Amino acid sequence: MSEVSASQADRSELTAAQRNAVAELLRVSPVADELGRRFARAGHELHLVGGSVRDALLGRLGQDLDFCTDAHPDETLRIIKGWAESIWETGREFGTIGAQRDGLQLEITTFRAEAYDQVTRHPVVEYGTSLVDDLKRRDFTINAMAVSLPDHRFTDPFGGLADLAARVIRTPGTPWESFGDDPLRMLRAARFAAQLCFTVHPDVREAMTRMAADLDRISAERIRDEFTKLLCGEDPITGLRLLVDTGLADRFIPELTGLKLEIDEHAQHKDVYEHTLTVVRNAMSMEEGGCDFILRMAALMHDVGKPATKAVGPDGRVSFHHHEVVGARLTKARMKALRYPKDVIAQTVKLVALHLRFYGYGRGEWTDSAVRRYVTDAGDLLPRLHKLTRSDVTTRNRRKAAALAADYDALEERIARLAAAEDLARVRPDLDGNAIMELLGVPPGPVVGKAWQHLKDLRLERGPLDREEAEAELLRWAREQGVLD
Repeated sequence: MSEVSASQADRSELTAAQRNAVAELLRVSPVADELGRRFARAGHELHLVGGSVRDALLGRLGQDLDFCTDAHPDETLRIIKGWAESIWETGREFGTIGAQRDGLQLEITTFRAEAYDQVTRHPVVEYGTSLVDDLKRRDFTINAMAVSLPDHRFTDPFGGLADLAARVIRTPGTPWESFGDDPLRMLRAARFAAQLCFTVHPDVREAMTRMAADLDRISAERIRDEFTKLLCGEDPITGLRLLVDTGLADRFIPELTGLKLEIDEHAQHKDVYEHTLTVVRNAMSMEEGGCDFILRMAALMHDVGKPATKAVGPDGRVSFHHHEVVGARLTKARMKALRYPKDVIAQTVKLVALHLRFYGYGRGEWTDSAVRRYVTDAGDLLPRLHKLTRSDVTTRNRRKAAALAADYDALEERIARLAAAEDLARVRPDLDGNAIMELLGVPPGPVVGKAWQHLKDLRLERGPLDREEAEAELLRWAREQGVLD
């Protein structure tokens, strides 16, 4: 492309961005402009800033709006009292007052001129008096633009609009200063690359690499939140590669980097790392209705047990026996360290543990009992397990890929047939606890639980039993266990 045509393309991108912004701002302007007029009458400035301006330029402004002002929190409260439908002050110590109006969530923050203590990420809040100084302290140029209200004057002192058009992530000042103030911004750079499908400026990338160890100053919860947003981005592969290539992954999820060292046992992929990224991409293609974090996380972690289980046989073939068991344990430890909720950890770990169960089905060795156990062990995760198992097929051998797909089609059809006949989703013993206690003449306690589990195992092994058969089996078991004479 010639310099002239490239320049024309840039102008076209800017014009499109500006059109997006006008359309988005018109949508929210009844509230935003009214708020701006209230601040102006009180002798204060009000500006739409940060991600709100960026998203307006991208044509994706949501219901959450960020504003900055020269008014201090007490003054802000006086201005919005009686106008806002609700007000909250949870961010007051950082100069932020929250409000709601006409379905919009508003955060109004006093100009900041804050500094960080270079030990933790916690800022020492100092109120500022200048819009430009406030914008300068923001993380990236694409988040350092403002629209003044109610006159809609656009302020862009650091070239954020041009960077938005070029789809590049750059800091207002030097990245060294920015990341030194708040190391979490390095992870945010990777997150924005994943969410917006942008590239990271070479200077920013270099700073991320050299300063990766500074991420250790950040709390696990903050890292978790940014990583979750990254993995749920439109292009998480770009973000994940950036984490590994800069060394940031080593600070909080080193298992991902470790995969680069392991050759896939089928020798069909460059390495397990590349295979894993492909599985994540495959899993994304099977999602319905937005990001499924648990599925994506299971896809990312499904092979992390391979480095610890790698073995080379006499024939030179590489194997990773029981890597799903080791991987499940590593996944649990890593997600626990990142402070994920217990239910999210449990579901992800179960998927990692079960992801290899299907292999071998095509040899025709599975009985109906094995199918029932597959369904029962997966429980509510069965739809996700289907997707993860299919995503794990990344072989370039078309015949092998087609055979595996056909095998899994057959398994799903078999599950459907059994489910229709036996209600597999709610497999229960043929006798409940009350019936067990009545028949054995025992009170509630461990014996009832063991008897219940025995009957459930029988149900999985043989399918539904009629009442007479179930009672006979229970009595036989009770005599063998010494519960009955």
